[in-house]
Amino acid sequence: MEITKEQVLEALSNVEDPDLHKDLVTLNMIKDVEINGKEVSFSVELTTPACPMKEMIHRACENAIIHYVDKEAIPKITMTSNVTSNRTSKEDVLPNVKNIIAIASGKGGVGKSTVTANLAVALMKQGATIGVVDADIYGPSIPIMFDVVHARPRSKTVDGKSLMVPVENYGIKILSIGFFADPAQAIPWRGPMASKALRQLFLDADWGELDYLLVDLPPGTGDVHLTFVSAVPVSAAVIVTTPQLVALADAEKGVNMFRLPAINVPVLGLVENMSYFTPEELPDNKYYIFGDGGGVNLAERLGIPLLGQIPLVQSIREAGDAGRPAALQDNTPVSNAYTELAQRVAQQLAISNATKPNIDVTVPAP
Repeated sequence: MEITKEQVLEALSNVEDPDLHKDLVTLNMIKDVEINGKEVSFSVELTTPACPMKEMIHRACENAIIHYVDKEAIPKITMTSNVTSNRTSKEDVLPNVKNIIAIASGKGGVGKSTVTANLAVALMKQGATIGVVDADIYGPSIPIMFDVVHARPRSKTVDGKSLMVPVENYGIKILSIGFFADPAQAIPWRGPMASKALRQLFLDADWGELDYLLVDLPPGTGDVHLTFVSAVPVSAAVIVTTPQLVALADAEKGVNMFRLPAINVPVLGLVENMSYFTPEELPDNKYYIFGDGGGVNLAERLGIPLLGQIPLVQSIREAGDAGRPAALQDNTPVSNAYTELAQRVAQQLAISNATKPNIDVTVPAP
């Protein structure tokens, strides 16, 4: 009996996306169906290359073809991705950037920049196109972590306007206020100056096409944060904390800031950094130096996911100081932790994009 395209689509309508809770056919995720005898070829277009359910969906599609179409069928499935976005207008600021993600913390010293750098690398390794804005204008550290301290963005003219071209390393586009100041000098920004400098990193730059633009915000809830959310259409925020009470209290303030009606940015979840100490010589031992369960309890109380728990290990610090993020390594406990974090962030953002109203992309005048 000849296999038909209709049979294939009917079978695949029984496979549900576990995050979006609709079948793959309804979600228009099945592409390029071709049938050659018993061989059934098609692509599954996921909402992100960092989808943690990729293998599960692949197996479910194989089983659906064999069970509902023909037990002798030979499924040939290609897993592709097209990163989703909640943005619909192509005439707004940064029209080719699909998602802008704020990485924030209520308190300094929790490793927010380290998380940003490694999350960017982990997403890149999954196949996404990534940019990073170092918006921590009082203490920029992203240039150190990407080994581009002495780099300077070049400029190009687009439609008569001079734009900065982000510095690139490890396949990631980077802009930081640190590129325009002596690394040894303090930058005494006043509020309006800081706001103007931040806007320029977004609006006067040629970012090109990006799946995710990560923004490393300064700690706290001040002028820079308000400027940021008013200058660009922010897709979502991720809050970084450590397990101790003083950090958790400030992290809660950070979550509540993004939830303010005037800001209204979805919070994807919480990252608990320095969750436990693991000595290199005792990789199976965990010592909860800053307390145990703080991030778990806060995430539950605020009704947000705990996206990841990153260990306190010497190699992360060494990698950051050397300008080569630890996530660049393959199949180490640290890089695996960041890979899982990247998958969770991408997963939660895809869910958020599918369920929230369109972003208001009205941009106030500078």
